[in-house]
Amino acid sequence: MHHGNHFYGHAHILAAYCGLGTDPPRINGYVQHGWNVVDGLGAGTPYVSGRPIFVWSEQTRRRAWSLGRRYATTIGAPFQYLLAMEPDEATPREGTIWYPFHGWEGQHVAGNHQRLIDEIRATEDGPITFCLYWHEFRDDRIRRRYERAGRVICHGYRGLHWHDTNTRFLYQQLAELRQHRRVAANRLSSAVLYGAAAGCEPAVYGDPMQLAGEDRATAGRIRRQWPELHGTHPDPVSARASAQAELGADVLASPAELRATLGWSR
Repeated sequence: MHHGNHFYGHAHILAAYCGLGTDPPRINGYVQHGWNVVDGLGAGTPYVSGRPIFVWSEQTRRRAWSLGRRYATTIGAPFQYLLAMEPDEATPREGTIWYPFHGWEGQHVAGNHQRLIDEIRATEDGPITFCLYWHEFRDDRIRRRYERAGRVICHGYRGLHWHDTNTRFLYQQLAELRQHRRVAANRLSSAVLYGAAAGCEPAVYGDPMQLAGEDRATAGRIRRQWPELHGTHPDPVSARASAQAELGADVLASPAELRATLGWSR
């Protein structure tokens, strides 16, 4: 199993949905582990030619096909399967959960965090929860800036090479999203799509910041291609419909179908 299949506990959620418990068998291929605008694989992911790629949406499958990935299969995002397993109890929602754009082990993000915080506080009309990625959360200088502006949390570590994976990552994220009325970020991301799917009003605004070595043209294309998800107060109905499409809500498989697709039938 490619180690990326374990990121955020994805394989564990799929196994639970399939009725196989919490110890996932080996997946026969690569599972898309985050929303992206290419072929479903993360940048620089080693790919063995001919192996299946299990992507979230039909749009991603078509992009993968155009890039020569002829073994891409649409299954929907693991988060959607989690939503199917964890029904909403319709608890009261308040305030905004805000996800600042983040870096990772291989790339650091640069930008003016205080300016972003000031804009957020001027825009949001309720209590704010800042959810930092582990990479920024462990940086005292960055974390303390956000702590002075509101509640600060971290969903945990995604894992790397099968070690230190927080298999409850998405469970914790879903629980937090369902406590908030709005979800927002300074770039369109998995978190914003998840929030919209979980019933939050989504928004994308503020300084998008700069990721070391990134292709800035791609960031600009995202804003042009998904305008219905950008702005301080986009139309929540249109935004949620777009988010559901990106997460493959219309292509979710039954447990039996998913077991067969992932090579778990035996």
